[in-house]
Amino acid sequence: MSISVNLEAQILDKANSEAQILKNAFASVGTLVINVMSSPGSGKTELISVLSDELRAQGSKVAVLVGDCATDHDAKRLSPHVDWVEQIQTKGVCHLEARMFTPYLDDLLQLAPQFLFIENVGNLVCPVDFDLGESIRVSLLSTTEGEDKPAKYPDLFRTCHITVISKADLIEAVEFSEHEARHYIELVSPKTNTIKVSARTKEGIEELAQAIRAITAQTKEGS
Repeated sequence: MSISVNLEAQILDKANSEAQILKNAFASVGTLVINVMSSPGSGKTELISVLSDELRAQGSKVAVLVGDCATDHDAKRLSPHVDWVEQIQTKGVCHLEARMFTPYLDDLLQLAPQFLFIENVGNLVCPVDFDLGESIRVSLLSTTEGEDKPAKYPDLFRTCHITVISKADLIEAVEFSEHEARHYIELVSPKTNTIKVSARTKEGIEELAQAIRAITAQTKEGS
């Protein structure tokens, strides 16, 4: 007699349990967790830097966990802009998992930041399946990538509360069609909030900060 075992379901069930522990822990100190996902080179680090400056200017404490296969380059870039940052080197794993946060949990709970950004590994597929205890998911669609990424990778954009069209200052240079991009986003995720942003010129940063704060207020009302 053969027995079929769904290993993927078991792995995800365990990951979801670990994520729920994180969610409860962060909720206990009033920290909103924001999982930022996109392909490599879309501008996640620069966006988080500028957005953190905006949130801190409004009196919030901001922390960041950065995921990359190797190096701590992004953590060093973020350090001047946040109250706390740590780099998780995944050693080739293409996404972050809740279990990877354990070494940093005590420090984060002691700091109790209003916002914890998770800069996920640059990947449009694997990160989608792994809950990290976040309350908000943000996807980036860079103008340098073309308009149809949401159509090609619908699961990522479908699961996100906010989609950022990043590198807006390059729209004309790369002949990016914002109209087409919004059409594809609308097709796969009609309820997502799409915001055009340039970390270089600061266009859309205040609007993005307000959108995150609005979700924060809704989360607190629902708790």
